[in-house]
Amino acid sequence: MKHSSGPRRGSFPRLDGGDAPRTLADLETPAPVVDLDILSHNLDAMASYTALHGLDLRPHVKTHKSPRIAADQVRMGAVGLTCATPREMEVMSDVSRDLLLAYPPIGAAKLARLMTLPRNVRLTVAVDSVTAIEQLASTARIVDREIGVYIELDLGMHRVGVATAQEALDLVRLVWRSPPLRYTGVTFYPGHIREPLNEQGPKLERLSADLALVLRTLEKEGLPPNVVSGGSTPAAWRMHEVTGLTEVRPGTYVYNDRTTASLGACSWDDCALTVLATVVSIAVPGQAVIDAGQKSLGREPMRGTEGEGFGALLDRPEVVVSRLSEEHGILDISKTDWRPAVGDRVRVVPNHVCVVVHLNDEIHGVRGDVVETSWPVSARGREPLRET
Repeated sequence: MKHSSGPRRGSFPRLDGGDAPRTLADLETPAPVVDLDILSHNLDAMASYTALHGLDLRPHVKTHKSPRIAADQVRMGAVGLTCATPREMEVMSDVSRDLLLAYPPIGAAKLARLMTLPRNVRLTVAVDSVTAIEQLASTARIVDREIGVYIELDLGMHRVGVATAQEALDLVRLVWRSPPLRYTGVTFYPGHIREPLNEQGPKLERLSADLALVLRTLEKEGLPPNVVSGGSTPAAWRMHEVTGLTEVRPGTYVYNDRTTASLGACSWDDCALTVLATVVSIAVPGQAVIDAGQKSLGREPMRGTEGEGFGALLDRPEVVVSRLSEEHGILDISKTDWRPAVGDRVRVVPNHVCVVVHLNDEIHGVRGDVVETSWPVSARGREPLRET
């Protein structure tokens, strides 16, 4: 994995029609800002890694929810995109003609919405139950649309996915008997692997062994998967060690966050998105209050790694957001000689960047202190897209 070092020039032009760029001082806080050079570096690093190891890249859009960034991922070699919601599928159908819904679409309303996606989009859906397959097949028959199917495996996360090779085989057989569904492959999410990068070996070996058992079972029955899809950002840089894997689906890597950096899956300098905030009070000794609370930073603690609080300052990582109210963030300054004044601005690296993006309508792209461009978080929310 390549870590950041020094300035980088990105591929993101201004989209402001040529008007004079603003500066960070012009933004109303709290505001999510993305360093465009770091973003470009992160996109390039993952594209290069997957190309080097012969893996197909199908990035998850849940982190950025932006057609602009998705288009760059496709331009840099992604075979398609991964989505979690029907709205994400709708938005991304303008960017890619190959979309995976990595979430079982249960219920008539969600299935009907999925089928309204443009006919020129190749749809694939991940499922792990007879019910999901039967509902998907029934709806697909009504509209006479072929749908690709990945069978979801549980290889340690214990969230979704079948637990045994025999269960996977049974579902594959059901898909074969359920046209217009098309058995395409198997998929898994190794979200349980959250150790530092150099400590992931034992879990990766167990994952590879469990996956190999499923693949041998399917191959013995003449049903080998065309695609074996897996991957997450924390373990992304070691996915080439998983025997049989053909496709990876990282999402967080585009922006990275405090958790990703703490796991060693990126360096601190690879955190592209921060929340710009203003110090609004220093009345209580030992702390400073910023105008970014849980409605700006989320309320997720550090996951799978050490670290207190709900974020840390970009240029002072030792200063953490120790407490949150809805609109107040409390910076613990008791362990630093930094003493901010009311009106000072800070940039907070959030614990979990995906949540932060979903809380905002717009992202600002910056180089240094210059705000060069902004873009909407088009795929946030649940409501169907409305034609204007």
